Amino acid sequence: MEPQRPRQRAGLGLASKGGCSQRPRIRNPVEWLDRQTFSFHFRNLSFANGRNSSYLCYQVERLKHCSPDSSDWGVFQNRVYPETPCHAELCFLSWFCAKKLSPYEQYDITWFLSWSPCLSCAEQVAAFLKENRNVRLSIFAARLYYFWKPECQHGLRLLHHQRAWVRIMSIREFKYCWKNFVYNQGMPFKPWKKLRKNYQLLAAKLQEILGNTMNLLKKKVFQQQFGNQRQVPLPRYRRKTYLCYQLKQLDGFTLDKGCFRNKKQRHAEIRFIDKITSLNLDPNQSYKIICYVTWSPCPTCARELVDFINGQDHLSLQIFASRLYFHWVKLFQRGLQQLQAAQVSVAVMTRSEFEDCWEEFVDNQGMPFESWDKLEQYSESISRRLQKILLPSNWNNLEDSFRDLRLGSPSPSSLRSDSR
Repeated sequence: MEPQRPRQRAGLGLASKGGCSQRPRIRNPVEWLDRQTFSFHFRNLSFANGRNSSYLCYQVERLKHCSPDSSDWGVFQNRVYPETPCHAELCFLSWFCAKKLSPYEQYDITWFLSWSPCLSCAEQVAAFLKENRNVRLSIFAARLYYFWKPECQHGLRLLHHQRAWVRIMSIREFKYCWKNFVYNQGMPFKPWKKLRKNYQLLAAKLQEILGNTMNLLKKKVFQQQFGNQRQVPLPRYRRKTYLCYQLKQLDGFTLDKGCFRNKKQRHAEIRFIDKITSLNLDPNQSYKIICYVTWSPCPTCARELVDFINGQDHLSLQIFASRLYFHWVKLFQRGLQQLQAAQVSVAVMTRSEFEDCWEEFVDNQGMPFESWDKLEQYSESISRRLQKILLPSNWNNLEDSFRDLRLGSPSPSSLRSDSR
C-alpha cells in the first residue's frame, strides 16, 4: 500500500535515544524538487551519466497503538562541500536523530532514492536499524549504485538483513513521488522511454543480489492459477497448486515471504512447512503467517499443517484459498475441519486478498490489480460452501476424523484429471 502524505507538516515529538549524537548537525530538508531535477536525477536509465548527486525523498510516520499519529516529509540531497561532505542517507539520519527518537513509539520510514546506498551509508543505516528496533525502513531506489561491485552488493544485503525493505521504484512509486515531492504545477507524470523495461532489469538484479528465495509470479500465471472461476476459461489449461506466504511480526513487519508450487511427490504446503521450520523462529516472540493458495489443502497436507501448528503457540496461521479442492468429498471436508479445530483460520480469498497477492507476489510492473468477471460472485459462492463445511453440525467425531486423515487420501488423479 502507498503511504499517504499529510497535507500539513507535523512535528514528530521525539524523545532522546542513544547512538545518534555522534553524527554532525545537518540543515533541515527542503520540501520540494523542481520538475527538471526530478526528471533528470530519478530517471532509471541503464547508464546514468552525469548524475553525481543523490536525492532522498522521505516520509516518516509515528505510530501509536499501530495507527498513524503524526507524519513528516521532505527531501535531502547529498552535501558535496569538501569541509562537510555527507550523503543524503546520513543527512536524513542526522536530521532524524536530532529530533530525539523515542524508544516507546514505532516509526515507519519510507525512502525514495535516486541512487541506492553506497557501502558506507548502508553500514551506518544498518547499524542504526540494529540499535533502534522500533524503526522500520522501506527503501525504493530508482537506480542501483555500482551494483556490479561486491562491496555495494554487500551493503544492500546488510540493509536487507537488518529488516530494511529494499525495492526498485516502479511506475507507481515514480507517480507517487511526482505527486507528493515535486513542484509539478498541476502537470501529470509522464513516463519516459523504457521505464518499465529498465525497472524489470533492475528488479531482477536486486533480487539476484539479495538472494531472495521468491521469484515473482508472472501476471499470466497469477491470473490463470488464482482465478476463482467455476470452469477453466478458454483456452483450457491445467490448474495447479501455488502457495504464497508472508511471515509477519505482530506489528505488521514482514520478516519473510515466498511462493511455492507443487513438485513431484511434494506438495506446496509441505515445502512451505519445511521453509518455516528452517527459519528457527524465536519461540518467545509471536508471529503471524498469511498463506494464499490456489487450492485448499488436501487431507494429507491438512494433517501435516495441523501437526506443524500444534504446540507452537507463538505461531498464528491464516489460510486464504482461491478455490476448494474436492469440497464434495467427505475426507477433504474433514481435512478443512481439522485445520479449523487446530485454530488455523481457513477462509476464501476475496478481492482484498487477490489485490494483496497481486501487490506482494506478482511481477505486476507497477500496474494495479484488475478484477476478472464475476470475481466477487464466485468468491461469495465458494465462501458459502466453505462455511457449510465448517459448521459444527457437519462435523463427525474428531477422533474418527483424525483416524481417517492418517489413513491417507485418494489420489487426486483417480478423482479427476485436473490435478493439483
